[in-house]
Amino acid sequence: MSSLFDEGVPETDLGRGSRPLAERLRPERLDQVVGQKHLLAPGRAIRTMVEKDRLKSMILWGPPGVGKTTIARLLAAESKADFIPFSAVLSGIKEIKTVMAEAEKNLRYGRRTVVFVDEIHRFNKAQQDAFLPSVERGDIVLIGATTENPSFEVNGALLSRAKVFTLRGLSVEELSELVTRGLKELEVTADEGVVGMIAAFVNGDARNALNLVEMAASLAEDKHLTVEHLEGVLERKMLLYDKSGEEHYNLISALHKSVRSSDVDAALYWLARMLESGEDRMYLARRLVRMAVEDIGLADPRAVEQAIACQQTVHFLGEPEGDQALAQITIYLAVAPKSDAAYRALKGAVAAAKERLAEPVPMQLRNAPTRLMKQLGYGDGYQHAHQSADAVVSMECMPAGLEGTVFYEPTNRGVEAKIRERLEEWKKRRG
Repeated sequence: MSSLFDEGVPETDLGRGSRPLAERLRPERLDQVVGQKHLLAPGRAIRTMVEKDRLKSMILWGPPGVGKTTIARLLAAESKADFIPFSAVLSGIKEIKTVMAEAEKNLRYGRRTVVFVDEIHRFNKAQQDAFLPSVERGDIVLIGATTENPSFEVNGALLSRAKVFTLRGLSVEELSELVTRGLKELEVTADEGVVGMIAAFVNGDARNALNLVEMAASLAEDKHLTVEHLEGVLERKMLLYDKSGEEHYNLISALHKSVRSSDVDAALYWLARMLESGEDRMYLARRLVRMAVEDIGLADPRAVEQAIACQQTVHFLGEPEGDQALAQITIYLAVAPKSDAAYRALKGAVAAAKERLAEPVPMQLRNAPTRLMKQLGYGDGYQHAHQSADAVVSMECMPAGLEGTVFYEPTNRGVEAKIRERLEEWKKRRG
């Protein structure tokens, strides 16, 4: 790959064997990248840019170890552009302006320049603004990488001139493929299950996975990697866990049922088991939101608000700080009053809808925007609730054959106790 600063570097990497495993396995083509298929697969946004030779400035936003730097390098290589990396920690405005001037000169000779800014969120406003003129004139293609939300960390002017692409943590299957490549590169074999354990432990981080392989392999004198070698590197017990297997579902079932049973300590234990096994934190957050809806419901309407707030906190803080939010919402849901009345109500309503798909909407509930529809009786008998003193009317809203059917039967727990009283009072008034 060409660069403004690579003169005199030999084409063959004579020091390959001494480089970190993650560097040795860095892909040389886009189709060798593991993961990010939503952006790199044929027909997807970034791949299409390259194929049509229309590379534009962009921000790559994603967690650590998902390939931001690798993708930037490959985009430059496949676009036959010079690649200039910047570090937000080491570079200042002077260095930026020098490179911008060189890039402008090179463009006159038909040479394009890709400027890659790692951790662009660490650049201050003045440093980010220094790129603007060159981006606007097309002198450079700017590719910024960040683990932070660009909406908050990148200047609006720069953000409006760059497309934001969100990169995802690698799946267990993708990481397993990468770990297998790493073992092959090191000429090391492994016990059954070791590859999956590493893939599950690193929580989507490819670099971390390869570093772990390399460290554990250094302990394997006979070139065979075991669970004990992993535990030796991590200084901890590796738990039996497969994110895509039975144990995964056993553990989440245990967590869900402990919360439903209001057993706080058991719920925290199963949560801790999943956290320590490297479970995806956003998966846990989604499941806890589901528990709030399914098992607490209207007995405590704030449960959903708290669960969504937890999901946002986990997304914002990441690991390990976000784990405390997961613990907090687990405790909240476990001690909250329980009700599945809304869950059962929807199931009942869906069953009725399936059994009686062709039930016509009662005439009193139909709008009558035309004269003909009014003549046909559309809207006849409609009672406007806001014209009633207490906003309660006696009008039937169920279709024929379902009059008086009750789907939602609130419990006597929490807020639903008040809802039950209100519904009973309305029923008396309508009667």
